[in-house]
Amino acid sequence: MYVKDIRIVKNNLRAKYKAIRKEMNPKRKQAMDAEIQSRVLSLRQYAENSLIFTYVSKEIEVDTFAIMRAAWANHKQVAVPRCVPGVIDMEFYIIQGEEDLEPGAFGVLEPVPERCTKVTDYSEGFCVVPGLSFDAGGYRLGYGKGYYDRFLSQFRGVTVGTCYSNCTQWRLPHGRYDKPVNLLITDKYLRRTSP
Repeated sequence: MYVKDIRIVKNNLRAKYKAIRKEMNPKRKQAMDAEIQSRVLSLRQYAENSLIFTYVSKEIEVDTFAIMRAAWANHKQVAVPRCVPGVIDMEFYIIQGEEDLEPGAFGVLEPVPERCTKVTDYSEGFCVVPGLSFDAGGYRLGYGKGYYDRFLSQFRGVTVGTCYSNCTQWRLPHGRYDKPVNLLITDKYLRRTSP
């Protein structure tokens, strides 16, 4: 019964934050994206890492294309995820440019495996993590599929959650296996959430 209740709570929160994002004024969203991107790119942890893991943003998410372009301009490698067909798992591939992307699972742009190099070492790097919502402890509310939860359990580098300030809350429901991000960046602040 308890598990079912937490699922209902999470689904209600997902609906709430998706609605907030869909109703966002495009110019306001663009300004908030720029603010978040600027904070990400000014991090010492970003400067220190040569491999940048990031999601490829959809319309309602914090835009990551500017982060990818900046990383290439800074001579860094950019790795983005591809969902593995048939299982709830994803692999990251290093892409050289946006031309290495094609529509994949859930309508998200994904790397073309034949043109890209698969990442096999997750012991270091800088990872920009998506979330519909984050809380003050760095816990995230994703889309409910579990792809990032699995990935974060094996990733040993620096994790940075990106989120709009109006989509954060003090505490989100989370399980004992959920892993918080190290840093949370919004359009209004940067918060260190875990060591």
